Amino acid sequence: MAKEIKELTPRSEDYSRWYNDLVIKADLAENSAVRGCMVIKPYGYAIWEKMQQTLDRMFKETGHYNAYFPLFIPKSFLSREADHVEGFAKECAVVTHYRLKNNPDGTGVVVDPEARLEEELIVRPTSETIIWNTYKGWIQSWRDLPLLCNQWANVVRWEMRTRLFLRTAEFLWQEGHTAHATKEEALEETERMINVYATFAQEYMAMPVVIGYKTETERFAGAVETYTIEALMQDGRALQSGTSHFLGQNFAKAFDVTFTNQQGEQELVWATSWGVSTRLMGALIMTHSDDNGLVLPPHLAPIQVVIVPIYRSEEQLAQISERLEPLISDLRAKGISVKFDNADNKKPGWKFAEYELKGVPVRLAMGGRDLENGTIEVMRRDTLEKETRDFEGIAEYVAELLEDIQKNIYQKALDYRTTHTYVVDSYEEFKEKLDEGGFVYAHWDGTPETEAAIKEETKATIRCIPLDGDTTPGVCVYSGKPSARRVLFARAY
Repeated sequence: MAKEIKELTPRSEDYSRWYNDLVIKADLAENSAVRGCMVIKPYGYAIWEKMQQTLDRMFKETGHYNAYFPLFIPKSFLSREADHVEGFAKECAVVTHYRLKNNPDGTGVVVDPEARLEEELIVRPTSETIIWNTYKGWIQSWRDLPLLCNQWANVVRWEMRTRLFLRTAEFLWQEGHTAHATKEEALEETERMINVYATFAQEYMAMPVVIGYKTETERFAGAVETYTIEALMQDGRALQSGTSHFLGQNFAKAFDVTFTNQQGEQELVWATSWGVSTRLMGALIMTHSDDNGLVLPPHLAPIQVVIVPIYRSEEQLAQISERLEPLISDLRAKGISVKFDNADNKKPGWKFAEYELKGVPVRLAMGGRDLENGTIEVMRRDTLEKETRDFEGIAEYVAELLEDIQKNIYQKALDYRTTHTYVVDSYEEFKEKLDEGGFVYAHWDGTPETEAAIKEETKATIRCIPLDGDTTPGVCVYSGKPSARRVLFARAY
């Protein structure tokens, strides 16, 4: 049974199937009765909660506060900003009626035709329009600025092809929406928040990212500039993992949001929005996990240490439990989450397989011989290495080990990205390296026509124009025209 619980399709055989196997077998999520939607199971939600709590603290440390805005948006609101409505029109779920009634033929319920809404409501695909309509009443003078709101919510984007966590019709996220007195403040906010996301990705998710800004074609609908963090998954595909948008005055114009400045003059406010979603769960899985299951960074693992007693009798269990009790207290006092699994309905081998599958960073095991010898077995999930250590001082050792695991899995991901990052100067080499999988830095002539042609021929997109990239002029790999700098290409999720 222990083998059965861990049996996953190998990554080398079918990466997509491996991913789906792992999400389901590790009890992270499952498909729901509603097509394209998912049920996030308790263990998966516990990981998301850790992400949420960490990000929420980071937002508040940078002066932001939480609010909540309606799920439903009047259809007319989406018409006010032309680029915004064009960007989301094909993904919108629309509410047209507000009541059901029993079917006269007794076959169930039907929509009551008499209950049609005067104006249809859109289930929010994103909240810029409803929020900026609200901000109009909140902002009167320069003293009301900056306005730094965030909301944790769900959104709906009607997807035809879905994959758990990576792309679902409904997903969870946070969306920050801020208003500023000057363009400079808004740009500073946009850059600040993309750096918050990068810090979270690298220090908590142990996932290296490239920070950059999107091309005009790839920008958020309604944005003047979109900043992004891009990560590389183990199959060589990129994943956009967070975005921050400078919205200029577009939404302020659309919703007539003005303020009286310090000179007594009326001005339009400047805006930003920024967000990450449960797509980060997919990023976490695909960055670190292996053919044995999840590999979770200790900073986000719901259970950082699991302790499994191995016993032959209730009396022996009591002795082992008594020996372990001070260790559990010491670990928890250090802020380490510990699970002591003394359940008698599963054998130790099953438990070992289950916690390995679920990516628990450190597993401790103590049996009768360990009790006699004053030792304990330690296994680290990232390398699957086991060792037997003296029981004395084990709490300090485990605390250090968790930090070592965090650093090790980041370094492993960084090494993978380094060996799968290429700098090319010809279109043939460009296509060759794309087929190998990874990030490809190449010159681009800056035109949307060339960008579209490359995408059509290779399925690769410009992931970003890196902030710290190579700005040496060159020649576009596709058109041969002059290029101001290299940009980052990849095939992506």
